[in-house]
Amino acid sequence: MDAAVETAGGRKASCFLEVGRREIGSSSPRASSRRISGSEHIVMRMTQYGKLRGHDGCVNTVSFNPAGDLLVSGSDDTNIILWDWLAKTKKLVYPSGHHENVFHARVMPFTDDSTIVTVAADGQVRVGRLKEDGEVTTKLVGEHDSRVHKMAIEPGSPYIFYSCGEDGLVQHFDLRNDSATRLFTCYSFLNDRRRLRLNSIVIDPQNPYYFSIGGSDEYVRLYDMRRIQLDDSRNINQPVDTFCPKHLIKSGKVHITSIAYSYAREILVSYNDELVYLFQNNMGLGPNPVVAQPEFFDMLDQPQAYSGHRNYRTVKGVSFFGPNDEYVVSGSDCGNVFIWRKKGGELMRMMNGDKSVVNCIEPHPHFPFMATSGIDKTVKLWTPAAKKVLPLPKNAKEIIASNERGREVDASRAEVTLPSDVIMHVLRLHRRQSELHRENEPAAEDFASDDDEAFYIGFGNADRDQGENSDPRECIVT
Repeated sequence: MDAAVETAGGRKASCFLEVGRREIGSSSPRASSRRISGSEHIVMRMTQYGKLRGHDGCVNTVSFNPAGDLLVSGSDDTNIILWDWLAKTKKLVYPSGHHENVFHARVMPFTDDSTIVTVAADGQVRVGRLKEDGEVTTKLVGEHDSRVHKMAIEPGSPYIFYSCGEDGLVQHFDLRNDSATRLFTCYSFLNDRRRLRLNSIVIDPQNPYYFSIGGSDEYVRLYDMRRIQLDDSRNINQPVDTFCPKHLIKSGKVHITSIAYSYAREILVSYNDELVYLFQNNMGLGPNPVVAQPEFFDMLDQPQAYSGHRNYRTVKGVSFFGPNDEYVVSGSDCGNVFIWRKKGGELMRMMNGDKSVVNCIEPHPHFPFMATSGIDKTVKLWTPAAKKVLPLPKNAKEIIASNERGREVDASRAEVTLPSDVIMHVLRLHRRQSELHRENEPAAEDFASDDDEAFYIGFGNADRDQGENSDPRECIVT
């Protein structure tokens, strides 16, 4: 921890030097802003700017509009809220039209923030249109046969986006048309009758023809939209490349909860109850990793790994942070936000983000700000406003050890596999029980002060004295 503070001190000098360059005109304002935003000194001062209260359920999605002045959130309460996040106030609340939990909500670019796309546990894909008089209309534009966790918007397009669902289906939407295009259904490499439950879809920001999906097995699948459009055969489910850490290939024991692209076209992958991994373009396994020879795997470089957190209880996101994607960010079952240096994987920060689980991480599109959410009913906002450099919390080793111990315990016993809607119900019961237990205690807002230790949830038997029967640690989302 002392080393981290010492390193941050060196970065502080670099930050001030960059300010000096800007003042004398040797560095452009834009270049200076990007270099300062990526400084470790900035990351080491990240602290909670505030909370946004307005939802009546778990907040499952947070996203900034392209300009970064608005934040959109969606929840179990099925409402969509547009926030003036700097002022910490609501600008608009409207019913999404969904019948179940909203899992993802995004503002379409170049629409003057008037078009919001949402997906949910009811399998629906909907578009909300915001009118100048404040009226909002929502329209069903597509459906899946099961829950839909994510969509992906084509960079710079006000019309085109993709969705993927637990039914294994990938769909293409163009809002200028009346209906969606069903691209393909994703199946297991080992069993061509077993559909993959898809959790994540992302588009390459440098080449929007490419997109990647991940779900209920260990492989990231990379597709080329041009091949899908041109291929008249039945083999359109065949990706152009796949990615997986060597030790997980053919393991059948993990699944992917989230994928993210860097602007350098690196692929960041979060695995359920495993680690986060960073893949370079040259680490691909080919279109079908099952038929590749072991000698080929031995020739591949290992991806960078990021550890310390735990991704077990819910479908968690993962993201890059910084103007040049200098950092990697993830939520955790222990209620903390983890920030690692991308190069080398050093853990830089652990920040209290939720009384239970942090699921969603959303970096600001232009500045070193961040929004997070989880099982709590609030959205947390983070800015580099701390008056001092903040090292790792005093109990960081204990939290990390607890996360690792929980992973080892659950890996050594038979898994209890339940649907994710059951998991979320159990987590909500757990949260309500905790709220009743704390109703005569000091205000919960005090838990995130700069000097607090990181929030800690143990996994030992002593921690299960209360609410043992409703403990969501016994569950696994698949």
